[in-house]
Amino acid sequence: MYLGIDVGTSEIKLLLLDTEGRACGRASAPLTVQRPQALWSEQAPASWWAATEQAVAQLRASAPQAWAQVRGIGLSGQMHGAVLLDGEDRVLRPAILWNDGRSFAECDWLTREVPALADIAGNLAMPGFTAPKLLWVRRHEPGIFERTATVLLPKDYLRLLLTGDKVTDPSDAAGTLWLDVAARDWSDTLLAACGLRRDQMPRVVESNQAGGRLRPALAEAWGLPADVVVAGSAGDNAASAIGIGATRPGQGFLSMGTSGVLFVVNDRYRPNPASAVHAFCHALPGRWHQMSVMLSAASALRWFCGFSGAADEAALLAEVAALPAPDLDRAPLFLPYLAGERTPHNDPFATGVFHGLSHDSTRAHGGYAVLEGVAFGMADGLAALQAAGTSVHELSFVGGGSRSAYWAQLMADVLGVDIVRHADADAGGALGAARLAWMADGGEEAIVCERPAVSDRFSPRPERAAPLAARLARFRALYRQQRDLPALPPSAQDL
Repeated sequence: MYLGIDVGTSEIKLLLLDTEGRACGRASAPLTVQRPQALWSEQAPASWWAATEQAVAQLRASAPQAWAQVRGIGLSGQMHGAVLLDGEDRVLRPAILWNDGRSFAECDWLTREVPALADIAGNLAMPGFTAPKLLWVRRHEPGIFERTATVLLPKDYLRLLLTGDKVTDPSDAAGTLWLDVAARDWSDTLLAACGLRRDQMPRVVESNQAGGRLRPALAEAWGLPADVVVAGSAGDNAASAIGIGATRPGQGFLSMGTSGVLFVVNDRYRPNPASAVHAFCHALPGRWHQMSVMLSAASALRWFCGFSGAADEAALLAEVAALPAPDLDRAPLFLPYLAGERTPHNDPFATGVFHGLSHDSTRAHGGYAVLEGVAFGMADGLAALQAAGTSVHELSFVGGGSRSAYWAQLMADVLGVDIVRHADADAGGALGAARLAWMADGGEEAIVCERPAVSDRFSPRPERAAPLAARLARFRALYRQQRDLPALPPSAQDL
C-alpha cells in the first residue's frame, strides 16, 4: 500500500493505493484560512499537522489492514506558501499562502532589480510566489527575517515532521521564483536578490525518487512498518497530473478546487511570462509543464452559497440546472476575482463583480453567472497557453468542482475542447502523491501512471458557441473597465 497526503488550503486529504492502482481507503480533515488584513491569507503550519493526525486516525480506523501494509508515503501540497523556521526548526510566523496579495510592491522591486528573473524562473514576479513574500518579511518584519534559518513550502514542512529531513522537489520549488527551472536546481542569483543563501533552502530531489524515511518513532506511533520511504513528492497540480496519467506532452487537465488550474505537459522548458503563463517543472524527470492559474474557482461557488443563503453547492447547482435555456443568456455576468487574479492579468487588486442584475434576477441566475464566470476565466487562461504555442484538444476535469456534470458541460462549451472525467477525479493530488510514493519504492512509471478509465465525456455543443462568445467578449470588457478605474480600493491604499 502507498499513502498519499494532500496538503490543501481547505483540507488535508489522505488516500491509500494498492499495487493494482485501486484506492483502498480515504480520509480528510478540514483547514481554515486566516485573513487578518486586506490582501492577507495565512495558515498556522501546526494546523496542517493536527489535521494530518486527525485524518490518519480516521484512516487507521476505517482501513486497518490496508494501513498496516503501507510501504511508502507521497506528499502533494498547496504551492508557494512560505514557512519560516529558526535555527531550532521552530515556526517563526504563520505561513503566508499562495493566494496572499500583500507583496505587490516587492514584485515590482524584484522585477526591476533582476532583469533575468523571467528567463531563469520562467515566470513573472507575482504576489502569490514565495520570493516576494520573503522580500515583504525582510521589509516589514526584519527581526523575523534575520532569524530565518530555513524556508520550506507547506508539504515540505509536513515532510520535516515525518522524516526530520529538509527536502523539496523541482515541481514545487519552481513556484518559489528561486529555482532555475531549466536546470531544476536553485539559482544563487535569484536567492541573493532576496537576501537568502542556498543553505537556507531544502535539498532538491526528483518527485518520484526517495526523499527520506519515516521517523522510527512516528512509524511506531502510527502502527506502520519500519523503513517507510517518503517520496520527493510534488506541488498539488503536478501531483494531480500524475494522478490522472498526464505524463506525455499535450496531455493536461482542468482543475476546479479553491483555485482553478489549466495544466498541460511539455517535453521541454517553454516559458512565456509575458502572458502570465507559468512554466514549471513536472513531477517526472526531464519533463516540464505550462499552467494558467485563476485564484478563485470552486471557492467562488462556495462563497456565493453563503452570500445567497443556498443550503450548499449541490442545492445551488440543482437550482441552476432547472433554469430554462433562454434564461442563460439573460443571466448577469460575474467577474470571479474574489482574491485578485493571476493568468492572464497578474492583478492582485482585481475584485469580484456582478453586472446586469435586475428585479428578475434570482439566486439561480447568480449561481449560473458564477459557474460561467469561472469558465470564462479559464478561457482567458487557455488563450494565454495557446498564445504560448500550446495545443489542447482534450482536458481531464479534476478537483471538487469536477463532481458537477453541469459545470463540466459548460466548461466544454466555453473552452471549445472535450472535457473528460475519471472515476477518481476528485482524489486529485492525494492520488498522484500515492503514485509518486509507489515509484519511489521501485514502481515503473508506465505501470504506476496508467491513465484512469474515462467515466464520461462532454463535447462542445455547437449551438452554444455564438451566445457564449458574445458573453465572453462582454466579460473581458468588464474587466478592462475595472482595471482602468483611477483609484485603488482604500484598504489597498492603506497598505
